[in-house]
Amino acid sequence: MSATVPPERSLLNLLAELPALPQAQVLHSSSGSLTLDELRAAVTRVAAELSRAGAGPNRPVGGLVGSGASGVVLMFAVWSVGAVYLPINRRSTDREVAALIAETPVDVLVGTAEDLDRQSAEVGMVELDETDWTARVRRPAIEAALAYDPDTALILRTSGTTGRPKAVLLHHRSTIDALDSSLRKLRRRAPEQREPRPSIRVNLIPLSLALWSGIFNTLFSLRAGFGVVLLDRFTPIGLAAALRQHEIKSTVLAPAMITMLCDSTEVESLAPLEIVRSITAPLSPATARRFHERFGILVLNSYGQTELGGEVVGWSIDDIRSHGSAKVGAAGRPYDDVELRIVDETGDDVGANELGQILISSPFRMRGYAAADPAASPADNRLVDGFLRTGDIGRLDPDGFLWIEGRVSDMINRGGMKVFPDEVEEVLRRHPSIQDAAVVGVPDDRLGEVPYAWAVPMSGHIDAAVLETWCREHLAAYKVPAAFIEVDSLPRSEVGKVLRRELRASLTGAPVQTQ
Repeated sequence: MSATVPPERSLLNLLAELPALPQAQVLHSSSGSLTLDELRAAVTRVAAELSRAGAGPNRPVGGLVGSGASGVVLMFAVWSVGAVYLPINRRSTDREVAALIAETPVDVLVGTAEDLDRQSAEVGMVELDETDWTARVRRPAIEAALAYDPDTALILRTSGTTGRPKAVLLHHRSTIDALDSSLRKLRRRAPEQREPRPSIRVNLIPLSLALWSGIFNTLFSLRAGFGVVLLDRFTPIGLAAALRQHEIKSTVLAPAMITMLCDSTEVESLAPLEIVRSITAPLSPATARRFHERFGILVLNSYGQTELGGEVVGWSIDDIRSHGSAKVGAAGRPYDDVELRIVDETGDDVGANELGQILISSPFRMRGYAAADPAASPADNRLVDGFLRTGDIGRLDPDGFLWIEGRVSDMINRGGMKVFPDEVEEVLRRHPSIQDAAVVGVPDDRLGEVPYAWAVPMSGHIDAAVLETWCREHLAAYKVPAAFIEVDSLPRSEVGKVLRRELRASLTGAPVQTQ
């Protein structure tokens, strides 16, 4: 690392401080298992080639990664040479990668031979062999336009579900603080130094390491002193097998994965799993209850954003014991270092159980967005007196638990009346014939907007009349969808968020007319 970053405050040290003996297996994936000694050696070899290619302190390096071990090896190799890591989904097309690099330039791009053969971007290239963890320089570094602050660790793309993805800058110090805050919340104590052991427990991370959720939970596991099990591809039966093989008692899952497990006819048990933390997007209370009834496992929500640097709201052990079954679906309570406000459209704080936009003040949040001109970063536009406007709608109950109700941008204005899609979706999911649902605002000549519902049936077909009656029994009349559309599945992003713009775009013709 650059000398300006104190060694003890570098994420690189998470690997150095792992309480395992050199021969302990610490990283498991479909390509096999690596001992701590083997993992460190792989990182060293790749780092040497990065240096030979011209990658260096404060310079950006891109990595084409998926859900396998290369995401871990490459991330630590980049930090070993003091560079800044930009993970890129290896499933992206050549055009998508070129566009991303044009917006967020890198000096060097790393990937397998197959990955790099598809790329046309004019950047330095280092080829990675995932069978023996060797690397070779294909093309020396072509210096990008920007060098970053010495503490910068990561450049992460937001999901872009409501607009163009942005490149968020996260830092070594603040990310370590975020990891420690999460550990204190769950364990009621900070990380502690422990003697190296011949074997260590492992956490299962069934998420892409091109995403902040996958990276954060991998780093969280290492900071907690655990090894990591990666799933190259999520399937219910594959997850169940990994849980048994590695005797895993807790894991993180995206809402779409939880739904797949609920629907699976192949999996009868998830033993020895005891607790699931739902991440990447809010999990509906109906799905959380369904999962608990099916497998007897408690699902805990949490809340965070890439811009916030990690999770900022979650559950403690004490919360689980006192409120676990009573508040299914709540995101939890703010971490000790986090301030949370719920405000109305004028910026005034609202009362308990009143809806408003969530504002967060966190020491872990981003310092800005990466841009060709850092001075033009739009980050400050989201700040209000040190609080980040999250764009999410929520409420705080009298016990201080946060409930997520949707996105400000998703809110439907039906003739001046506000309709929150999440509320309508939750009602639809409670109907026994509905597996999943999404509600989107559609232009209307008379009312401006009306809600449309897309529904996935449990089996057979939906009955629009039955669903309308059900909604009228549980919702105010203006919240009842104007139409019900049957679909086999809902379009989702890689982190499991419903792509509402795709549902809206699936409609053709002029705005609808209501009576």
